[in-house]
Amino acid sequence: MRRVAGILALLALAACGGEDRRGLCGVPGLEGERIPDVEGPGVCGIEDPVMVTRVAGVDLSTPTRMTCETASALDVFVRTGAKPVLSSKGGGLERLQVAAGYACRTRNSRPGARVSEHAKGRAIDISAFVLRDGSTLTVEDDWRSANAQTMKRLHGAACGPFGTVLGPESDPFHQDHFHFDVARQRSGPYCR
Repeated sequence: MRRVAGILALLALAACGGEDRRGLCGVPGLEGERIPDVEGPGVCGIEDPVMVTRVAGVDLSTPTRMTCETASALDVFVRTGAKPVLSSKGGGLERLQVAAGYACRTRNSRPGARVSEHAKGRAIDISAFVLRDGSTLTVEDDWRSANAQTMKRLHGAACGPFGTVLGPESDPFHQDHFHFDVARQRSGPYCR
């Protein structure tokens, strides 16, 4: 009887998209839902995507489509980086301001450039960190302000959970947001 109950539980789990009490993608505190595959032209699209709304108790400004790998990296960044870094500012982190998620485009939307990790649901851009007291730290305004050290700590905390981390010191295209993606380099994370 116990074996039958176990089999029924596994069938129920499979029927609901493989999720259980651990959370979306099997990650506790990762909230949202599984969505149908995202179809796109050429190499664009996402297999087995999720729409993430909340990560480790922190809201996303807009529900964002991504892979479970990207969602899991975002969870690690929020739990071990963003929340600790911002714990003593404005009551702590309340929301991530999403600048971009899935988008079928080339890198930096430049003609002839390689396909962006955004086109595969493997990237997310964050432009600001909204605190519980309503104050906001933006990449554009605070990278070179009195909050520069905090912003640099946030940037550094993403390096590792994500394989590529770009910010204002990387190039002119990232002056107003952090780009995080899960592409892995042979030499380790690429963080600029």
